[in-house]
Amino acid sequence: MPGSGVCERRPALLVPGYTGSKEDFLAVLQPLAAAGRRVTAIDMRGQYETPGGADHCHYGPDALAADIVGIAKAIDQDEQGVHLLGHSLGGLIARQAVLAQTARISSLTLLGSGPGSLRGQRGTILRAVLAELVKAGPGGRAERIEQLWESEQEPQAVADGVPAAVIAFLRERLLRSSPEGLFAMGRYLLSCPDQTAALAAVADTPMLVLYGENDDAWAPAVQNRMAKRLGAQRVCIPAAAHSPAVEAPETTASSLTVFWNAAEGSERRRKAAAGHGAMPSAGAGPADAGLADAGPADAGLANAGPADAGLADAGPADAGLADAGLADAGPAGAMGASPSQGRRGSAAAMPSGQ
Repeated sequence: MPGSGVCERRPALLVPGYTGSKEDFLAVLQPLAAAGRRVTAIDMRGQYETPGGADHCHYGPDALAADIVGIAKAIDQDEQGVHLLGHSLGGLIARQAVLAQTARISSLTLLGSGPGSLRGQRGTILRAVLAELVKAGPGGRAERIEQLWESEQEPQAVADGVPAAVIAFLRERLLRSSPEGLFAMGRYLLSCPDQTAALAAVADTPMLVLYGENDDAWAPAVQNRMAKRLGAQRVCIPAAAHSPAVEAPETTASSLTVFWNAAEGSERRRKAAAGHGAMPSAGAGPADAGLADAGPADAGLANAGPADAGLADAGPADAGLADAGLADAGPAGAMGASPSQGRRGSAAAMPSGQ
């Protein structure tokens, strides 16, 4: 919630990526709330502190998207709409929620997310991890995940200089996440179809494609092409990689606030024009936001007071500043966690996930 004043803006819902959690957004919650809106970050089902079913069938994209729709409706108390943001895999799920057209979505932001399945080095590594989980079988996946953490990921994190408190949090988050959820979400990440054309047809939802210039999951050029196909606004964050909310939180929060405010203003103008008998322009996005093909945004937002971390209690405040996990494309084997380029401050040693 805003540190002072009232929530005069539409609420926002932030969805994390594969092996992620609500803590991945800790650095942006307060500056986003300072603009006058409630901001909610969640764990998807099976992630960290949100329990999920024991069968992988509970983690299909439609089931996960239905959860997002339900949460969006719950926080949209005046039924005016919610700004939806999905990071990486969370972007693919947020896309499904928009395509379902069962909740009022004021805008969609795809943060470090692509048009379809994960490819390249990260895809190769994720396939190797899933092969290990297939061999382990449903009854042995939890144990195999812990073994991979202890033998590969934790030693790599130590070698990269990740602070001990962060390593402890990453271990807890990984081991508390559902093994079947990790397995099913990972398979979807490698096989999901390109639904850009279908999403582009949802003409009345303003969209933003936001990514780091060093993103190593979906290449910046791929995300740029997706933005053009969507007719979406596009912002490339300098000195950030796959997790701009961690690596450049001020610039990320500022870009989001400008986009969200403009989307709300654009909708008010369309309604006013319609009320006066003028024909509203279908799909009019926030063209006045100055975000199209934008570079760095102004990072001058002041921090608010304590923010609501989401639907579940947050873990250690300094521990959630990384989206690390099974599919990280590190140099030390299938579970290696390699720091991304261009990070600042304490995030310099943070591994990046999907």
